Order: sequence, then C-alpha cells, then structure tokens
Amino acid sequence: MDIELQKYLEPAKFVDSDSKEVMKFAKISIGNTKKPIEQAIKLYYNVRDGIKYDPYHLSFEPDTLKASSVISRRYGFCVEKAITLAALARAVGIPSRIGFANVRNHLTTNRLKEIMRTDIFVFHGYAELFLEDKWVKATPAFNASICKLFKVSPLEFNGMNDSLFQPYNSNGNLFMEYVKDHGQFNDLPYETMVDEFKIHYPHFFSEEISDIKDDFEEDILTAS
Repeated sequence: MDIELQKYLEPAKFVDSDSKEVMKFAKISIGNTKKPIEQAIKLYYNVRDGIKYDPYHLSFEPDTLKASSVISRRYGFCVEKAITLAALARAVGIPSRIGFANVRNHLTTNRLKEIMRTDIFVFHGYAELFLEDKWVKATPAFNASICKLFKVSPLEFNGMNDSLFQPYNSNGNLFMEYVKDHGQFNDLPYETMVDEFKIHYPHFFSEEISDIKDDFEEDILTAS
C-alpha cells in the first residue's frame, strides 16, 4: 500500500472506522462479497437508503457527527452520511476520504428554505473511495424515497464513475448546482465547517434549530 494512501485507511475522530457500530454495519452490508468494487457498491446503497436523509435535526456536537453515531440513530444530513460511507469503506480496507462543496439547491421544501434562509447549502459532503487505482466520488445523501418525491432519479454508483448530484430533475427543472469546491480531507475539518456555517447561517448559532419536529419527506409530499 502506498504510504500516501495509508492515512486514508486509518480510523479518525469522525471517520471512526474501528468502532463496533461501523464494523458491524460494514460486515452486514458486504456479506460474503470479496471484490473491493462490489463491496463499495453495497456500502454505498446501504448508506444511501439505509440511513435516512434528515436536514432538520442539525447538531454541532462533535460526537453526533461520528459515523458510529449516525449508524446508531439511522439518520443524518449529507455531511454525516458522507462520513459514514467513508468510515465503512475503511472498515473493509478501501481507502476513503471526504469532499466538500457549496451547492445551490433549486428544489427544496418551504420549511427548509425557512430554516436555511438561502438556497446555498454550504459544505455539502460526499465521499471519495479509492477503487481500481483511482479516486471515485460517491454521494449517498438522498435516499431513493426522497428522490422519488422530488421527481429526480436516485444517484447510482458503479464504483467506476463519479456519482454527483444531477443538475436537473426529470421535468427539466434546475435541481443542484455546484458553486464552490472545498477539496478533500482525511477526516471532517470540524472547525472549518463550523466557521463556514457561521458565515452563511449565523442564526444557527443564535437560535434554537436542533429540535425541529417536521418530517422532511412529509414536507415534500405537502408541497407537491
């Protein structure tokens, strides 16, 4: 193993690939599959659809952002789901890292617009897995049921090509637009993320936003 790649196999604070929760979930996900690319595909779909996307219960407590915590509660927002996929990959011996970008979200709910006060989603998270001697992007954020409600095809992953948000939905309307790349990291750059959130969403830190009772999928249904 290349020395540069070795760090992307080691457990980290948030990408806690050595935790019992991560190792158990990884083992269940891959079953008897031996080939790394096939393991990666199984891990991707179990994170995409087995962990519900939930942007309504944000927390900046470090422990809640760990992959083990996300697996235990079975929901999280894009950053948490990316961290989880990266941790699962390392648990089965696949080098992984986390990438971040600002995206403009053209399809959302009125409640989420009210919470965010902008259509820019800062520090959107995705995973990168090292497969077949190259880094491949994987975006497990939106589970299939949410994509269906938004009339967007769920993002697929074949282990060979980048899996990134589609610019348009099935009706031809704008869906997601990447506007800034923050790069890739071995672990969540927690302080950098919080600093970015404070710039774009200062109200997150001056008001109570962690106890929102709304259900994201129910909100999509209501708006459709």
